Amino acid sequence: MKGPSRIFSAELDGINAELIEVETDLNVGLHAFNIVGLADKAVSEAKERVNSALKNSGIKPPTKENRRITVNLAPADIKKVGSQFDLAIALAYLLASEQIKEFETKDKIFVGELSLDGSLRPVNGGLNIAQLAKKLGFKELFLPKTNAQEAAIIEGIKVMPVTDLKNLINHLENRETVITPQPATDFVPDNQFSSINFDDIKGQGNAKRALAIAAAGAHNLLMIGPPGTGKTMMAQALISVLPPLSLAEATEINQIYSAAGLLNKDSFINYRPFRSPHHSSSLISLVGGGSYPKPGEISLAHRGILFLDEFPEFHRDLLEALRQPLESGFISISRAKKTLNFPANFTLVAAMNPCPCGYFGDPQKECQCSAYDVFRYQKKISGPLLDRIDIQIEVPRVEISELRNKKSAVSETDRILESKIVSAREIQARRFKNFKPKIYTNSEISSKQAEQIISFDSSAENFLKNVLEKTFLSGRGYYRILKISQTIADFEASEKITADHLAEAYQYRVREDSKI
Repeated sequence: MKGPSRIFSAELDGINAELIEVETDLNVGLHAFNIVGLADKAVSEAKERVNSALKNSGIKPPTKENRRITVNLAPADIKKVGSQFDLAIALAYLLASEQIKEFETKDKIFVGELSLDGSLRPVNGGLNIAQLAKKLGFKELFLPKTNAQEAAIIEGIKVMPVTDLKNLINHLENRETVITPQPATDFVPDNQFSSINFDDIKGQGNAKRALAIAAAGAHNLLMIGPPGTGKTMMAQALISVLPPLSLAEATEINQIYSAAGLLNKDSFINYRPFRSPHHSSSLISLVGGGSYPKPGEISLAHRGILFLDEFPEFHRDLLEALRQPLESGFISISRAKKTLNFPANFTLVAAMNPCPCGYFGDPQKECQCSAYDVFRYQKKISGPLLDRIDIQIEVPRVEISELRNKKSAVSETDRILESKIVSAREIQARRFKNFKPKIYTNSEISSKQAEQIISFDSSAENFLKNVLEKTFLSGRGYYRILKISQTIADFEASEKITADHLAEAYQYRVREDSKI
């Protein structure tokens, strides 16, 4: 009797794929079909899907065999989750039962869920599995046709879209050829759709300037002001002025969305994401996790914007969970046997009122809150969390007369701001071109890197000595001011940081006379 057959497949572990070897052995005895190797319920049910798919494809199914069939998913100590092993199990059985011609298996990976009629359903993580295949030196990746376009982003691996089991068998026996999709070498970035642009914001000159600085360096931003002053509108406008994605950034984003099963079947994401979860969201939905951990909102906002409106209304534990990703650019999800890291390099944009009624400090409408109510409301945002938010601005009320001012076109000031954002990002791209690991913006540099690349003129040195050294800034606050100053210098196309740049960066931080 022929020995065990071996087919390679893969599964997701967080957002990374792991190689799984599917071994199938047939022995003499009463019929039995067993799947071993720490399989969950969905994997164990694969034998029923494989039986029906083979029968409806005109192939002798395992139920017609009076043999003991054993399928082993190796390595056996890794939990196998999902239905993506169906295709590999079916092929391994066909090889073991000699119902298909022998073919080279060591350079191929097979993933896909089988329908009862033999057609293939899409799986999560097609892009991630393609990355694994390239990394390990595999030549071909067979997966459902719906997943082919996302996997084609990865160059150096031949993606083979499969419609059904019969189509695949015909290809492996050289009776039919699977047409491979074109690699995504003509990647064209786009901007996230937003009906709000910078020119739609009337007034708020100082806030616009702060938004532009935040966009230029990917700095976190907190807007504080009464209701109806345009905080949400400005957050939505910010996504429209962010620079286009690079192919490397787009690949990172699509890897996350593919693992979460959120990619469109015909294309991949070529714009920066804008995520705006409601303040009633759970901790897991925001940071990720679950029994089988998946990315949360902060990972889905990777390389884009995470907008948290009504900032103090979010649960305290949820806000404090933002500390690690705001500092490190990733979130660690710990489980009993392992810890998974999800990318979470996002720009936090938060908006809040200064008090429960929203009018504390408003010159025109009296606040109805007691001093204790104001204090308790503002203390919902902890000091360590505020220290991680680079830019904190007040958004005052706009006069009706200014709102009535109709503009026929984008103002010259708005055009200048947008062009400066693009120029500042280009300067940073050149500066960080050879950095390892790869970084893209000033907000990502470490304190050591900040000391290496930032240079001051004489006025800035005096400002540091006479002003900043006398403040109560934390070490984190000091380096964040340096990063903002560098972004302002890039924004103004200045080679060195001046005292004006430091002063502007400092006034964006929490001040002694601030309302929060």
